[in-house]
Amino acid sequence: MFDRFNRKITYLRISVTDRCNLRCTYCMPEEGIPLLAHDSILKFEEIVDFTKYAITQGIKKVRLTGGEPLVRKGIVELVKEISSIEGIEDLSMTTNGILLDKFAHALKKAGLNRVNISMDTVNTENYCKITRKGEIEDVFRGIEAAGEAGLSPIKINCVLLGQEDDEIQALKTFCEKRGLPLRFIHQMNLKTGEFSKVKGGDGGNCSKCNRIRLLPNGDVKPCLFSGLAYNIRELGVEKAINLAIGNKPKAGTYNKSGTFSQIGG
Repeated sequence: MFDRFNRKITYLRISVTDRCNLRCTYCMPEEGIPLLAHDSILKFEEIVDFTKYAITQGIKKVRLTGGEPLVRKGIVELVKEISSIEGIEDLSMTTNGILLDKFAHALKKAGLNRVNISMDTVNTENYCKITRKGEIEDVFRGIEAAGEAGLSPIKINCVLLGQEDDEIQALKTFCEKRGLPLRFIHQMNLKTGEFSKVKGGDGGNCSKCNRIRLLPNGDVKPCLFSGLAYNIRELGVEKAINLAIGNKPKAGTYNKSGTFSQIGG
C-alpha cells in the first residue's frame, strides 16, 4: 500500500483500550478521562479481522498500545491470535511496564516479539510524581521479566519533561548497564500540533511515516496529528483502510478530537 505521497504503508499500531493504570501528567488529568462504553470498544474478533485484511494489503509490522494494553482482559489471547496471522514480520507492544512481570513469559509464548517500556526517570520519588500513582520498582521487575522471557530488544521511551541533567544521566546509565536502547521523545501537544522527531527512533518524521492506527472504538487514523478518522464499523474494514491511506496527509498539523490516552501515541 502506497499513499498519495508514495510512502509505503507497512506499520499498524493498534490501541486495544483507552484504560490505563497510571495517570501520567502529560497524558491525562489526575481524575482520568471519560472512558468509552464497553460496547463501543472493538472485540478481539474485530481487531483480528482488521489485522488480517491489513496484512493482505502490505502491513508487515504490528504494535499493540493503549491506554495500557496489559489492562485489557484477555490480552495474551489477542497476542496469540494476531501472531498466528501469516505475513506478520514483527509484533511488539508499548507498555508502562507496571504489569509486565506478570505477563512477560505468557506474552512471549503467545508470539510477542519485543516491548517498548515507557519510563521517564529512574528516580523513585519523581516517577511517582510523573505517574501520580506508579511504583518504579514494578517497572524494574517488568524489565527484568521481559529480559528473562526473551522479549528483545527491550526499548525504553522517555518523554522529556524538563528533567534535570543528572536525572537524564541516571536513566542513560541505567539503560547502558542493561543494554536497553533509550529513545527520547519531546513532549507533544495534539491540539496545537507540537511534535518533533524521536531521538533514536523514526517517530515524528512525516516524510518517512509508514503507519496507520486502529483505535479502540474502530476508528482508523492515518496520522496522529490529524482529525481524520474512518470507522470500520460504519464503513467496513476495506473502505476504512483505503480512505485512511488515500487521505493520509503529507505532514501532521493538529488533532482537536483525540487524546494520547485514546490514540496510543
